Amino acid sequence: MTPSLLPRVWLLQAVATGISIATGYGLGCLIAWAVRSCGISPDHSARLRRIGWWTLAGAAAVIVPTFLVLGSWWQQITRDLAGVDRIDRANYLLVLVLALLVAVVILAAARGIRRGTAALTRIAAPHVPAPLARVVALMLVVLIAVVSINGIAYRAVIGLADRTASAADHGTAVGVEQPVAPERSGSPASAQEWESLGREGRTFVAGGPSARQIQEVTGRPAPTPIRVYAGHDAADTVEDAAELVVDELHRTGAFDRSVLAVATTTGRGWVNPRVAGALEYTAGGDSAIAAMQYSFLPSPLAFVADRESPQQAGRALFEAVERAVEALPEGERPALVAFGESLGSFGGQSAFGGAQDMVARTDGALWVGTPNFSPQWSYITAHRDAGSPERLPVVDGGEHVRFAAGGQDLDLDGAPWATPRIVYWQHASDPITWWSFDLLLQRPDWLREPLGPDLDPGVRWTPFVTFWQVTLDMVFSADVPAGHGHTFGPDAAQMWARILEPPGWTDADTDRVHAAIAEERY
Repeated sequence: MTPSLLPRVWLLQAVATGISIATGYGLGCLIAWAVRSCGISPDHSARLRRIGWWTLAGAAAVIVPTFLVLGSWWQQITRDLAGVDRIDRANYLLVLVLALLVAVVILAAARGIRRGTAALTRIAAPHVPAPLARVVALMLVVLIAVVSINGIAYRAVIGLADRTASAADHGTAVGVEQPVAPERSGSPASAQEWESLGREGRTFVAGGPSARQIQEVTGRPAPTPIRVYAGHDAADTVEDAAELVVDELHRTGAFDRSVLAVATTTGRGWVNPRVAGALEYTAGGDSAIAAMQYSFLPSPLAFVADRESPQQAGRALFEAVERAVEALPEGERPALVAFGESLGSFGGQSAFGGAQDMVARTDGALWVGTPNFSPQWSYITAHRDAGSPERLPVVDGGEHVRFAAGGQDLDLDGAPWATPRIVYWQHASDPITWWSFDLLLQRPDWLREPLGPDLDPGVRWTPFVTFWQVTLDMVFSADVPAGHGHTFGPDAAQMWARILEPPGWTDADTDRVHAAIAEERY
């Protein structure tokens, strides 16, 4: 019931509590087994057992209601910190009922495995030594369970999700209309048909600020920003799709723009419109953004089921665009930048061997809400400067790479910032960034160090418990206001202004772009 990174609805709280109950019971059983294995078998009297049970019941009668009340109170504090409306605390009375049900289901599954192991042990016992029979039986039961879940149920669920998502991909979001500007894929002038772009692709090419909107905000004349895209069904391989994107870049004249951005999308092909729009405002419309879809799966499922496709797509698209840029005369090349959010950040970084490779091959990058399993992010974070916190590392004194939760963090106390500039944008309350299997048994540095400003001071690490809390925080990680969790918004204006440093750009320009993005004026 203790607080974690984000507010939890009572249903998710019940699941977290139920898993914790089952885990605690399992650990108790393990300790009891270890004690008996050492030859210790206490023979308590009936009176002592009775006293023990009544003591336990009395403690539970006090502790359980107390923590239900405290848990609901902690959640209200967490909601205030995240800028989310408070809820009726009476809902937390239902947590105990559902939590017990979850715990019973988990316990039943565990006992089913135990019974299966015992049955197989009895079959094997006449033929092999008893200890070996037990080990073999346990391995067989676990193997059967894994094969059943991973090989049958897992594939069925992922297959159904993929088919469902594929069908939904043919739809178009409300209010999205086919662009007529030749600077956009899917327009009448484009080789990429409107229907082939997928739902998110159509939303991407039809969106963004117009030349007029950019001029109104920046006070400078602006061309129409270029957006090119290839859908999942446009080619047989990601490499072929990347070449189609490059063809679109050539068709639209993207290589004549001052800024060319390679965006790696999330699972279904989504590009954060605020991040893309902020880049276009900051570049004064003299920009082109290239992206492509590599999956039908929603990001939560792709997060679990498919971590290869984002990497393949990220490498294929960046390398294809990079080759095209390098084929131009050196003085006629656009500034080549990269960005991506969540799985897009993970996939986009896969095109590089690390921070120095990004510095060598780009003119800047913005990685947003990077998942914890991203190798480049993990390495950079682990090798941060001594004394800097894990939630906002300092790398080589901030020479090229900087971490920020908001625009103000980029200043780094006035330290000089060389170009190219690489920014990792992440929030202290984002479970996507902090979720790891290591949370099961190891307290991370971000919970040893001073907590982020949007975390309850009562957040603590508890073995097993914290892992499940953060796991369930991920479910609604994007359903909070910008600046918290996995929601990234108008601060993209500050990020791109510092990365691109347009000539003559001022803080007032950044403020106007920030306001435009906050108002969704695109």
